[in-house]
Amino acid sequence: MRRIFAAVAAAALALTLTACGGSDSTASPATAAPDAPLKVGVSPVPHAEILKYVSDNLAAKAGLKLDIVEFTDYVQPNVQLQESRLDANYFQHRPYLADFLKSKGGQELTFVQAVHLEPLGLYSKKVKSAAELPSGGTVALPNDATNLGRALKLLEDNGVITLKPGVGTAATERDVADNPKNLQFKPLEAAQLPRSLDDVDAAVINGNYALEADLTPATDALVLEKAEGNPYANGLVVRKGQENDPRVKKLAELLAGPEVKKFIEDKYKGSVIPSTS
Repeated sequence: MRRIFAAVAAAALALTLTACGGSDSTASPATAAPDAPLKVGVSPVPHAEILKYVSDNLAAKAGLKLDIVEFTDYVQPNVQLQESRLDANYFQHRPYLADFLKSKGGQELTFVQAVHLEPLGLYSKKVKSAAELPSGGTVALPNDATNLGRALKLLEDNGVITLKPGVGTAATERDVADNPKNLQFKPLEAAQLPRSLDDVDAAVINGNYALEADLTPATDALVLEKAEGNPYANGLVVRKGQENDPRVKKLAELLAGPEVKKFIEDKYKGSVIPSTS
């Protein structure tokens, strides 16, 4: 009886371990083999284009395989990275990542390598310069915390408004100290901003969404962010503890290399700027 009981117990234990272990098809990317494709979540433009250049021209020589997954929002790439459904993402800057982790929580994520800057710009179908914005006009702004403050700072830097002293890029509409034209601000999801141009007098639009809407930031923006001293470079992000994954190291090295810098300069002609950090 003891032998029978032991055999039954062993079988039950084996069944339990099998059920807990799952199959290889459900394995987390965090436990993937060193030569497995690195699954990276990206925004379509310019991130996916830059990563596709790396995949097509540089990755094989470096012994790297990439699986590129595109997202049209700014939330899911971080959520899916935290859930180990992605190995990395490339769509955001450091201030956005810090705000996401503060507001959403979850597994800690780490910024690995800055790649490029997408200058934020003010666009309009109704006026030709920021000075021509009408009294009482409406300006659409990105509604996520970091880019909202960044947009208001852009307007301040170009003499449209004045912010309260010391608020910096944490500013909201409540921090506008002087608004000579009594402009009305309309926060919207960043992806909706290009479509809002028919309904507002102007909109401050993130560089990637401007490019997707066939706008050319270097020539179409009424005013454009300067690259010097700008903290908003977009870059490669992973779960904390995955920075030393050999695949992540290879990709970070390629993204920081001269070939990618030249590709960005040649393709985007100032509308996307290689990072110097």
